[in-house]
Amino acid sequence: MRIAMTATEITNETRAPRSEAEGEPKVAYLLKAFARTSETFITNEIFLLESLGLPLRVYSMKRLENQKLHGNALRIRTNARYLPEAESLGESSFLSWLRETLPRFAGAHAQLFAKRPFAWLASFAECIGMCVAYREPGRRMPRKVFFKEFLQAGAVAHDIVANAPHIRHIHAHFCHGATTVAMFAARMSGRGFSFTAHAKDIYLKELNPGKLLRRKLRRARFSVTCTGANQHHLDQFRPEKAQLHTIYHGLDLSLFTPESAPACTEVPLLLSVGRIVEKKGFTDLVDACSILHRRGYRFQCRIVGGDGDASTAVRARIATHRLEGVVKMCPPVTQEELKRIYRDASLFVLPCQVMDNGDRDGIPNVLVEAMAMRLPVISTSISGIPELIKHEHNGLLVTQRHPVQLAEAMARLLDDKRLAARLSQAARSTVTESFDARRNTGRLLRLFEEAVR
Repeated sequence: MRIAMTATEITNETRAPRSEAEGEPKVAYLLKAFARTSETFITNEIFLLESLGLPLRVYSMKRLENQKLHGNALRIRTNARYLPEAESLGESSFLSWLRETLPRFAGAHAQLFAKRPFAWLASFAECIGMCVAYREPGRRMPRKVFFKEFLQAGAVAHDIVANAPHIRHIHAHFCHGATTVAMFAARMSGRGFSFTAHAKDIYLKELNPGKLLRRKLRRARFSVTCTGANQHHLDQFRPEKAQLHTIYHGLDLSLFTPESAPACTEVPLLLSVGRIVEKKGFTDLVDACSILHRRGYRFQCRIVGGDGDASTAVRARIATHRLEGVVKMCPPVTQEELKRIYRDASLFVLPCQVMDNGDRDGIPNVLVEAMAMRLPVISTSISGIPELIKHEHNGLLVTQRHPVQLAEAMARLLDDKRLAARLSQAARSTVTESFDARRNTGRLLRLFEEAVR
């Protein structure tokens, strides 16, 4: 009986098909959801690793619908393998959930147990121990999510053992759910694993309760994070011998190439891009636009991104300030479409903030894109952003949650064309020096090559 999993190709006629016979993949990528529109840094990484000669096998824990696919997502040649659907644990009792979900995974686990009984039992015992040890504060019931992740891990481990024995290593993105699955799957299949830690997954304690993140750092062959600020935070509890590397995501510089002459528009376009969530600070941006509008500045502001938890608040703030004709909210677009919008913009603004629960961005990819397109940028001095933007050198930094200061910075760049030009030139230089995705992905490739030996 084969595992309940299909090798499903993204439906698009322009996508280049690939057979794994072209090269035996040595590394498996394990993702929460493959080709998510907002996670260009992951799809770009997979595409570049393939182009650098590393065949991959991609496992996705969820199947996404109605996603806009960037060009590099369509160029990825490997076919994603989707795990059996696992219902949300919050919608029913655990026993009801188990009756619904277990049959989808039972065959894979039974065959895996037959092949590797001791590894399966050790992983199952670890799962039960984690369910008990990492109970939610004030609750006596075990934390059930680890059992769900154990079931998903068994599906991955079985496919590797039964169908892809050449895979020697598993890599996960985000250090909570996907990495827990990777840790279990690695133990059951006898492989090594690694993971990339990003931002929210590092700082929200409920995603890695107790000392779980320390356990993952200790067990992984290596770990990667995308900012020096993250590395500093993780170093505070990282086991001494655990390998942790800072590798910036970077950008495909051949795709993001500015025009020889900047766009000249009668009414300046202020651009911001990102999912409409509170940590992006879009309500502060609308407040700053209101200040500029009252001062008599003529401009248009466009916020491009998918709806999130702050969409209602941002729309309400636009209505409160009567800025419907000035500030526009636009749906998400592909990188190729976004590149054309960058070329029409006069400056790029992203007033990120750290949330009370610790949630934050690392280095937003759209900031790197805007700087590569030689746009003057304004952001906030939080998290990894000061590693990208040096105040007064290649952009401007303001205090988070400070609309007045943000408005002053925007006015300054609208008024001083020479300053804006100087900052934008330095911005492009910064990206080419430190955020070249091909060069940075080469560092990750060398870690994989060492891991699979």
